[in-house]
Amino acid sequence: MQIEINGESTEVAPAIAMAALIATLDLTGKRIAVEVNGELVPRSRFDRHQLAPGDRVEIIQAVGGG
Repeated sequence: MQIEINGESTEVAPAIAMAALIATLDLTGKRIAVEVNGELVPRSRFDRHQLAPGDRVEIIQAVGGG
């Protein structure tokens, strides 16, 4: 199915859960924030949040510095 990740059209498995998408992108365990269609998806719901065709996903990764 086709979704948008950070502005890029991307093909993913049908009915993929957010946790599986995060794993596919090699972001498991990283400090990230995720929005789907403008709404924040809490980390506690990654396993249950199913993506749908056309969803717009924004993934922001925290970067440390000093």
